[in-house]
Formats: sequence, C-alpha cells, structure tokens
Amino acid sequence: MRFDLVTIFPEFFTGPLDYGIVRRAREARLIETHIHDLRNFTHDRHRTVDDRPFGGGEGMVMKCEPLFEAVESLLGPPTPAAPPTNTAIVLLSAAGKLFRQETARRFAQLDRIILICGRYEGVDDRVAEHLATDEISIGDFVLSGGELPAAMILDAVTRLLPGALGNEDSAVNESFSGPLAEWEANEATCVTHDAQTRSHESRTCPPDVGRVTSHGILDYPHYTRPSSFRGWDVPEILLSGNHEEIRLWRHAQALEKTKRNRPDLLAAQTSINKDGGESGSP
Repeated sequence: MRFDLVTIFPEFFTGPLDYGIVRRAREARLIETHIHDLRNFTHDRHRTVDDRPFGGGEGMVMKCEPLFEAVESLLGPPTPAAPPTNTAIVLLSAAGKLFRQETARRFAQLDRIILICGRYEGVDDRVAEHLATDEISIGDFVLSGGELPAAMILDAVTRLLPGALGNEDSAVNESFSGPLAEWEANEATCVTHDAQTRSHESRTCPPDVGRVTSHGILDYPHYTRPSSFRGWDVPEILLSGNHEEIRLWRHAQALEKTKRNRPDLLAAQTSINKDGGESGSP
C-alpha cells in the first residue's frame, strides 16, 4: 500500500514513520510512504498556501489551488472528481466524520491513501466537496493541524495489513475489533505459563480461548509476570489453566470495562441490534 502525505511541515513525519510497526512495514515493503511539501505546488514568490476567508472571520484558510494541484500531480489530470476505486483522498478536518476501526479496515483494503493535512482555521471547502473522498476527524477536539491525525491513521491502517504484525491474531483480538470470524477447522496452539515455576508448555486450545472482543467492545485486561506486584495479584482464574473459564472471565471483564470507560459503544451496539434485527448481547 502507498501512503502520500500532503503537508506544509514535511519534517514532522521524520519521527512517526521511523519507529515500530510502521518502520518494519516500510522496511518489508508492505507500505510506501511519500511526503509532499504543499508549498512546492504554489507559484508566487512567498509560496503562499493560505489566505483570508471570504465573509470575514478569524484566522486564515488554506487555499484550494495548491491542494488540488498537489493531488492532481499524484493521480494525474483531469481533476480527480472520481479517483481510482482503490484510492482514498482523505482530508483531515475537525469537521469530518469520526475515524473508527471500521474506517481503518475499509482503508486497509485499498492500494493507496492520500492524506491531506489541514492547518490554520480550516481548508477551503471546495477541497472537501470536490477533491477528497473522505473528510475525517480523529475526535471531538481541535488540533493545530492534520499531521498528527495523518500519522495516527497511517499507523492504524498499517497494522491491519497482512504481514505487518508478528502475530496476525493481534489485529483481531483488540479493542474495537469487529465481530469474530469463525476459526478454521485446525485447532490453534497456545502457550500457558506457570506463574511459580516460569515453565511453559504448548497445548491444543479450544478455538475460543482469548478471543472475546466482538462488536466493537473494548479489549479485556492483560497481565504478565510477576504474578504478584506490590500486593496486586494476577487474578487466579488466569493461572487456573481452565480455558473455558478464562474465556468467560475475559468476556465479562471486557464488557465491564466497556461499560465503565466507553458506554457509548454498548449503546451503539444496542441500536444496531434493534435496527438490524440481531439478537444477543454485544
């Protein structure tokens, strides 16, 4: 997959692209990242990318001409009113639709994503109307620009690409994961740890072990060694070796954490169940 980042601060991405999963994905050539300085697509002496808003108001607005020219230089003329079906042109904007995990999954199916990093008080709305395929916000708050959101989206999408993670199941069993797919007929091999002896053995696990995150609820709590730390002990159920009880406990804990931290997710799932005729709890 190819990512193109259009920004007035190209140096910003030197750090975020050089660490962790994104760096490994670049080195493995799972993704390409190309950074484009928007000022290179201006034609005046001052390389102007912003101007005063029509009708008055505070601040400055990013001009549409350099943004159109930048994207057209990547996709080719004419104006990409209908870009290739395997390409998304994403305008990062506080006024956009909220970025969610299902958005990341949709983007992960594409071949190319162009991320337009807004700045100042906003971007000429003709960019959102006639250039971008998606106008995206990462939350109900305002940032100084779209560079941080662009880096976050790039990371979220990259980790969903086949081969990007060391363990492909990691992208399935995470917060905001979608409904669980059926396991294949082959049983999985898991590793259990004895907290006292620190020995480990491989055994065949029931197909549901650990896979409890569904319908977009949060992930269950995770623990590792030591089994006791400053008087806080790992829940005994996790040391029991009873995979079915562990599965049920994790599911209950995931629901409880979702109720406590993100009740809106459960409310949304209830709405989906009513509208879609689905049954059962999230």
